[in-house]
Amino acid sequence: MNDQTPDRYVTFLGLDCDAKADRLMDMLAVRIQEDDSRWVGYFRQKLAEKERMATDNLHFVGSQINSLYSYFEELEDADALDLLWHLEHNCC
Repeated sequence: MNDQTPDRYVTFLGLDCDAKADRLMDMLAVRIQEDDSRWVGYFRQKLAEKERMATDNLHFVGSQINSLYSYFEELEDADALDLLWHLEHNCC
């Protein structure tokens, strides 16, 4: 790591984690609207819980990382998987 690379253990500044989590959540919202996978019901339930608990998108992604991987792998959504990997390794 050089002086130009943000270190998540020091600060999240410069990593834009919230915006990236928001983008992943937008991707999830689109996918569950157009899909009939068994994951759709699961994520609808978890999103309702998220709403009740008033947690942010980054918290949701971190809490659902394995389920999100499974769902996006099932869909073969490379863009979502790449973003999820980035979030896991840099923000969670």
